[in-house]
Amino acid sequence: MEKITRRAKNLAICAGASVVGIATTETLKGGPPSTDLTYVLPNAKSALSFAVPLDQNYIEPWFNKQSHEAHFRNNIQANVIASGISLELANYLDHKGYPSVPLNANTAYRSDTKNGRYDEIPPVSHRYLAVRSGVGFFGLSGNVLTKMDGAAIILGSVVTEAELIPTEPIPAEDNYCDDCRLCKAACASGFIDGEERVSVTMGGIEFSYSKKHNHSRCDYVCGGFTGLHKSGKWSTWSPGRFLIPDKDEEFYPALLNSVGPYLKRPKSEISVFNTLMPGDKVELTCGNCQLICHPDKEVRKRRYKILVESGVIVQNPDGSLEAVSPEEAQNRLDAMDPETRALYEEV
Repeated sequence: MEKITRRAKNLAICAGASVVGIATTETLKGGPPSTDLTYVLPNAKSALSFAVPLDQNYIEPWFNKQSHEAHFRNNIQANVIASGISLELANYLDHKGYPSVPLNANTAYRSDTKNGRYDEIPPVSHRYLAVRSGVGFFGLSGNVLTKMDGAAIILGSVVTEAELIPTEPIPAEDNYCDDCRLCKAACASGFIDGEERVSVTMGGIEFSYSKKHNHSRCDYVCGGFTGLHKSGKWSTWSPGRFLIPDKDEEFYPALLNSVGPYLKRPKSEISVFNTLMPGDKVELTCGNCQLICHPDKEVRKRRYKILVESGVIVQNPDGSLEAVSPEEAQNRLDAMDPETRALYEEV
């Protein structure tokens, strides 16, 4: 089993993962429902967890709104690589005589909960496996951070009947998250509470991160339906400026209200396919809480400064996105006919 464990971890690294860890049913004992490996494989004994890094070179051009496509494509490709590594690992372990189940890197949800897939609960949580197995640690945001790449990673996992040898979590003192709260400041949706914390215990070890508000907040803003920060001084890559409510219970109605205009706006040539979204496709316009978090605090601060000074996005008649000053954005909206303006804000 030591040999199988070593080779499986090496396979993930050779295929593009930067860090690999292993959790078992024992090390996950007592965890939330989404740590139950038997949900996807009745005789599961362990799971491999790994991280695929995003390209750091595309992050600052994303924040200063010079390039939307480069990071967008990189994000899609990293998700495909993570899902592919999971498939390769499952295939390898199957051939060694250990039935295994690959897990999709993203957009996979349980259908047997109260609201089905719309509860957005994964079959097995990549995040919990990652922190318990030492791939990374929780930041305030609840994103998993690695020592090398911060939160700019895509996680993947594979569940197996092999009794692989578990790896240990990263010691708390090695977690670089210093509660700088730039993840919260960079989030236009208010998804991260920042004050109240939630804790989970897995295998007798406690982990904590900030409470999060309703998932509709992230769907609404990261999905591109709207994106203007409440200050009015900067936005995400979305040209939408529909109201971002303060109360969680107002978010789902706000999301529904913006669907019609969102579907009518011109779209870029690339999309993320997600069956929870109208038309099964969505544009990536945010992810700021993930991308801003870097092991070097000076990099974090620089990225935040770039973001808040980047202006706001408007959409030109040809569908292209352009960053302009808040004043110029207002002038352009004022010049639109009411039907066109209604695609971007309440008229």
